[in-house]
Amino acid sequence: MPNERNGGSAGVGFAGLLTIVFIVLKLLGKIDWPWLWVLSPTWVSVILAVLGIIVTAFVIAWVEKKERAQRQRDFEEQQRRLKGMR
Repeated sequence: MPNERNGGSAGVGFAGLLTIVFIVLKLLGKIDWPWLWVLSPTWVSVILAVLGIIVTAFVIAWVEKKERAQRQRDFEEQQRRLKGMR
């Protein structure tokens, strides 16, 4: 069915809408900003997304490291107990 929504995001987000508004204002001469700043909502969004990915990767690596260390401690404790039973 073409009118069914699948829950996905469709259309322009806030940064895209803001970029379009800035471009229209620039083309109408209402703002005298360099194009770098007119397009800033786009590149700021990209930078924030990349930073979010980097932070997520660091958090995952940190959690994995903690879990690995805990598994190693558990293994060593189990080995000590087994040696004590002999």
